[in-house]
Amino acid sequence: MSEVTLARMTCVGTGTTTIRVLAMALAMTIALVTFQHDIRGQASASSSSTPPARDVLDFERQVEAAVLRADITFLDHVCTDDFTYTHGDGWTTGGPILSVDTKSEWLASLPGRYSAREVDSQHVEIHGDVAITMGRVSARSTGSDTVSRAFSFWYIRVYEKREGQWRYLSHRTVHGPTYEE
Repeated sequence: MSEVTLARMTCVGTGTTTIRVLAMALAMTIALVTFQHDIRGQASASSSSTPPARDVLDFERQVEAAVLRADITFLDHVCTDDFTYTHGDGWTTGGPILSVDTKSEWLASLPGRYSAREVDSQHVEIHGDVAITMGRVSARSTGSDTVSRAFSFWYIRVYEKREGQWRYLSHRTVHGPTYEE
Protein backbone atom coordinates (compact mmCIF):
# COMPACT_ATOMS: atom_id res chain seq x y z
CA MET A 1 0.00 0.00 0.00
CA SER A 2 1.44 3.38 -0.94
CA GLU A 3 2.07 6.05 1.67
CA VAL A 4 -0.40 8.36 -0.09
CA THR A 5 -3.12 5.69 0.09
CA LEU A 6 -2.31 5.17 3.76
CA ALA A 7 -2.52 8.92 4.38
CA ARG A 8 -5.90 9.10 2.63
CA MET A 9 -7.23 6.16 4.62
CA THR A 10 -6.02 7.73 7.85
CA CYS A 11 -7.73 11.02 7.02
CA VAL A 12 -11.19 9.66 6.19
CA GLY A 13 -13.78 11.76 7.93
CA THR A 14 -11.41 14.61 8.74
CA GLY A 15 -11.41 18.13 7.39
CA THR A 16 -9.76 19.29 4.20
CA THR A 17 -7.14 21.23 6.19
CA THR A 18 -6.08 18.09 8.04
CA ILE A 19 -5.77 16.19 4.78
CA ARG A 20 -3.64 18.95 3.28
CA VAL A 21 -1.41 19.09 6.37
CA LEU A 22 -0.96 15.31 6.36
CA ALA A 23 -0.25 15.26 2.62
CA MET A 24 2.33 18.00 3.03
CA ALA A 25 3.85 16.19 6.00
CA LEU A 26 4.05 12.98 4.02
CA ALA A 27 5.69 14.70 1.07
CA MET A 28 8.21 16.43 3.34
CA THR A 29 8.97 13.17 5.16
CA ILE A 30 9.55 11.31 1.88
CA ALA A 31 11.77 14.15 0.64
CA LEU A 32 13.74 14.18 3.90
CA VAL A 33 14.23 10.41 3.92
CA THR A 34 15.39 10.54 0.32
CA PHE A 35 17.67 13.46 1.12
CA GLN A 36 19.13 11.64 4.16
CA HIS A 37 19.72 8.51 2.10
CA ASP A 38 21.36 10.37 -0.77
CA ILE A 39 23.72 12.62 1.15
CA ARG A 40 24.21 11.27 4.68
CA GLY A 41 27.66 12.30 5.77
CA GLN A 42 28.54 14.43 2.77
CA ALA A 43 27.85 17.84 1.32
CA SER A 44 26.33 17.94 -2.11
CA ALA A 45 29.25 18.20 -4.50
CA SER A 46 27.26 19.66 -7.37
CA SER A 47 25.52 22.51 -5.61
CA SER A 48 28.25 23.23 -3.04
CA SER A 49 30.93 23.75 -5.66
CA THR A 50 29.63 27.05 -7.03
CA PRO A 51 30.91 30.31 -5.52
CA PRO A 52 27.42 31.39 -4.31
CA ALA A 53 26.87 28.00 -2.64
CA ARG A 54 30.27 28.16 -0.94
CA ASP A 55 29.44 31.68 0.26
CA VAL A 56 26.15 30.45 1.75
CA LEU A 57 27.85 27.51 3.48
CA ASP A 58 30.50 29.87 4.88
CA PHE A 59 27.74 32.16 6.11
CA GLU A 60 25.88 29.22 7.67
CA ARG A 61 29.10 28.17 9.49
CA GLN A 62 29.40 31.73 10.86
CA VAL A 63 25.79 31.58 12.05
CA GLU A 64 26.34 28.20 13.71
CA ALA A 65 29.48 29.44 15.49
CA ALA A 66 27.54 32.50 16.69
CA VAL A 67 24.69 30.30 17.97
CA LEU A 68 27.16 28.15 19.93
CA ARG A 69 28.80 31.13 21.59
CA ALA A 70 25.45 33.00 21.90
CA ASP A 71 26.76 36.00 19.93
CA ILE A 72 23.48 37.90 20.02
CA THR A 73 24.98 41.02 18.40
CA PHE A 74 26.08 39.12 15.28
CA LEU A 75 22.86 37.10 15.05
CA ASP A 76 20.67 40.16 15.56
CA HIS A 77 22.49 41.78 12.63
CA VAL A 78 22.23 38.80 10.21
CA CYS A 79 18.68 37.69 11.04
CA THR A 80 15.90 39.60 9.34
CA ASP A 81 13.34 41.40 11.50
CA ASP A 82 10.69 38.86 10.41
CA PHE A 83 12.95 35.84 11.12
CA THR A 84 11.21 32.74 12.48
CA TYR A 85 12.59 29.56 14.05
CA THR A 86 10.21 26.58 13.95
CA HIS A 87 11.09 23.86 16.47
CA GLY A 88 10.42 20.14 16.31
CA ASP A 89 8.68 17.95 13.82
CA GLY A 90 5.11 17.80 15.08
CA TRP A 91 3.91 19.63 11.98
CA THR A 92 5.53 17.07 9.66
CA THR A 93 3.63 14.22 11.29
CA GLY A 94 0.22 15.89 11.14
CA GLY A 95 0.38 17.32 14.65
CA PRO A 96 0.52 20.91 15.74
CA ILE A 97 3.68 22.92 15.26
CA LEU A 98 5.61 22.42 18.47
CA SER A 99 6.87 25.99 18.80
CA VAL A 100 7.72 28.97 16.62
CA ASP A 101 10.08 31.64 17.91
CA THR A 102 10.27 35.18 16.65
CA LYS A 103 13.71 36.68 16.21
CA SER A 104 13.72 38.21 19.70
CA GLU A 105 12.42 35.02 21.36
CA TRP A 106 15.03 32.87 19.64
CA LEU A 107 17.90 35.23 20.44
CA ALA A 108 16.81 35.42 24.09
CA SER A 109 16.85 31.60 24.32
CA LEU A 110 20.49 31.18 23.21
CA PRO A 111 22.68 32.23 26.16
CA GLY A 112 23.76 29.12 28.03
CA ARG A 113 21.82 26.80 25.75
CA TYR A 114 24.56 24.80 23.95
CA SER A 115 27.96 23.36 24.86
CA ALA A 116 28.50 21.90 21.36
CA ARG A 117 27.03 22.19 17.86
CA GLU A 118 28.18 20.65 14.59
CA VAL A 119 26.55 20.68 11.16
CA ASP A 120 26.90 17.92 8.59
CA SER A 121 25.19 16.56 5.48
CA GLN A 122 24.69 20.06 4.12
CA HIS A 123 23.10 20.73 0.77
CA VAL A 124 22.53 24.12 -0.85
CA GLU A 125 20.08 25.30 -3.51
CA ILE A 126 20.67 28.72 -5.00
CA HIS A 127 17.75 30.58 -6.58
CA GLY A 128 19.14 33.97 -7.52
CA ASP A 129 19.31 35.97 -4.30
CA VAL A 130 17.60 33.22 -2.28
CA ALA A 131 19.39 30.18 -0.85
CA ILE A 132 17.85 27.13 0.78
CA THR A 133 20.07 24.92 2.88
CA MET A 134 19.34 21.51 4.30
CA GLY A 135 21.41 19.55 6.76
CA ARG A 136 21.74 18.04 10.19
CA VAL A 137 22.84 19.64 13.45
CA SER A 138 24.33 17.48 16.19
CA ALA A 139 24.37 19.37 19.47
CA ARG A 140 24.70 19.11 23.20
CA SER A 141 22.60 21.25 25.50
CA THR A 142 24.18 22.79 28.57
CA GLY A 143 21.13 22.68 30.85
CA SER A 144 21.29 24.79 33.98
CA ASP A 145 18.63 22.87 35.90
CA THR A 146 18.48 19.90 33.53
CA VAL A 147 21.02 17.31 32.55
CA SER A 148 23.18 18.05 29.52
CA ARG A 149 21.84 16.01 26.60
CA ALA A 150 23.16 15.17 23.15
CA PHE A 151 20.67 15.40 20.29
CA SER A 152 20.41 15.96 16.56
CA PHE A 153 17.88 17.38 14.14
CA TRP A 154 17.46 17.86 10.39
CA TYR A 155 16.62 21.33 9.13
CA ILE A 156 15.75 23.51 6.17
CA ARG A 157 16.90 27.14 6.27
CA VAL A 158 16.21 30.07 3.99
CA TYR A 159 18.62 32.92 3.33
CA GLU A 160 18.33 35.97 1.10
CA LYS A 161 21.01 38.25 -0.24
CA ARG A 162 20.08 41.82 0.68
CA GLU A 163 22.32 44.77 -0.16
CA GLY A 164 25.13 42.35 -1.00
CA GLN A 165 24.95 40.43 2.31
CA TRP A 166 23.30 37.11 3.14
CA ARG A 167 20.49 37.41 5.70
CA TYR A 168 18.92 34.59 7.70
CA LEU A 169 15.14 34.49 7.07
CA SER A 170 13.88 31.19 8.46
CA HIS A 171 14.78 27.92 10.16
CA ARG A 172 12.49 24.91 10.18
CA THR A 173 13.33 21.68 11.96
CA VAL A 174 12.03 18.96 9.66
CA HIS A 175 12.96 15.95 11.79
CA GLY A 176 13.82 15.84 15.44
CA PRO A 177 15.13 16.62 17.83
CA THR A 178 16.27 13.06 18.40
CA TYR A 179 17.93 12.62 21.79
CA GLU A 180 20.73 10.18 22.51
CA GLU A 181 20.15 7.96 25.52
